[in-house]
Parts: sequence; C-alpha cells; structure tokens
Amino acid sequence: MIEISPQQFPALSRWFPTSSPGPAALAEHVLTTGVGLWWADHPDRPRVLAVSCADHVLLRGDPSVLTQDALARFAGRYVETPARFWPSLGSAFERVVPWERMLYVHQPQAPVSLPRTPRGVTVRRLTPQDVPALAAMDSENAWIHASWGGPGGLAASGHGWAAFAKGRALSVACTYFLGSAYEDIAVVTVPDRRRERLALACVAGLAADIQARGHTASWCCSRDNRPSRLLAWTAGFRLTREYVHHVTGRALAEEVGHRAAEPPSRRAAAPALASQ
Repeated sequence: MIEISPQQFPALSRWFPTSSPGPAALAEHVLTTGVGLWWADHPDRPRVLAVSCADHVLLRGDPSVLTQDALARFAGRYVETPARFWPSLGSAFERVVPWERMLYVHQPQAPVSLPRTPRGVTVRRLTPQDVPALAAMDSENAWIHASWGGPGGLAASGHGWAAFAKGRALSVACTYFLGSAYEDIAVVTVPDRRRERLALACVAGLAADIQARGHTASWCCSRDNRPSRLLAWTAGFRLTREYVHHVTGRALAEEVGHRAAEPPSRRAAAPALASQ
C-alpha cells in the first residue's frame, strides 16, 4: 500500500462513517488534526483504504486485491477491520492476536461521585505550559500523547486534563481520537499514585468539557482490563457494544527477506502462524 493524501479522493464517509463512537473516530481525528497517515492500494479509485494514528489502524475495502506484503507496514499495530480482512492479516504477519474490546459511551445522567482531591494535588485542564510535565512522564506512559503528535500537541489541544503535584503530572485524561460527534478518550496514571482516584477526577473534568462542546465521550478498553472497566462505569460510562481488534506481529514478508539473505545452513524452518 502507498501513502496518499485524503484530498486525492472524495467521500471518505463511505469508507469510514462519521459521527460514530470508539475506534471509528480515528479517521475523523486524522482529518481534523493532521496527525496520522492515509494509505491505499492505488491513488485513483482505491479498493483498499487504511488510516493510521498512534499505532492504531482502521482498514476497509476489498481484501481480495491485497498481496501478501501489502500490509507489512502495519506490523506491531492495533488493527480494527471487518472480519473479511482477518485471513489477510493472518497471511501477512507471523503472529496475529485477537483482542476483545468493550466500547462504553458516557451517560451525563448517570450518577458520579466525584473524589476529594488529595492535599497538594491540583486537577485542571492542560495548557501549553504543561509540555515539560508531559514530556517528563515515563516512556511507558508516552502513548497518552501519541495521537496528538507528542506532548506539545496534546498540551496545546485543549482536549486534556491532568492531576499535578509539584509540577509533576500524576494522571492524564485526554481525547485520544477527536470525532465530529464523539470523542474517544484515554487515561493514564503513574504507578506510585494509583488508587487515589486521580484518574476519575481527570476523566470527570474532561467529560464535562466534551459535553460543553456538544460532543459525547466514548471509552474503549480490553475486556480483561477490569480496573479500566470499573473506572469507566464509575465515571458515568455505560457499555454499548463489544468488538475485536488485532495486534499484529512481525511481517512475514520481512521474515522471508531476512531468511533469503542467510546462508542455507543457518536457515531455520519458517514460523507457523499463530492466532490467540
């Protein structure tokens, strides 16, 4: 697949419906913010289209036109696509793991008990001055600002809330994918400040902002992530549907090229496809 500009073809809505909660908001986010990339099998009249942002990929179209190496660039990504593409994923990567996900939508009328802010902690909307605090977060938490292109993009977006103590960001909640009707949100808390309900306070502030914009907040998490599911419920989100996205491993095309370059005596048997 080749990188393209969305201006090269009309009617994106037939590929990625607008005004939908959850992962569907990714395409609108890329169009609105410019953070992310578009891919197609052909620049004119594409039959397969993908949009990627922050290690997430939406894939749509006709999988019958794909070659084995067409999806290789999406190795190590979270791919959400209709079931008709699943065989193509299995043919393209040495490992494809289905991940059951749950989609929640915020219900403003749901009762929410706001926590008392701990002494020395301030919960507020992010501003451009918060870039250093976001940049100082551990690398394992850097994903929280990836969909905005980094700490600067999130801090300046007006779409994030955080809990601070002595200039340190303890918990961050933000719109991860900005849609025209729904904003799919994400939240992270540093390990040593969990169980203080800081995430709930940040999510409550963010959800109020989203409602004031005339949008609705949505929340996606793994079916096995009980703490995230509990936090969503406590913050006034209710389950809407379940879906599956796939975590891709190493591209088989890359593996084949690597093995072809080795001396015959060092080549091992080709790995078997795994689906878990």
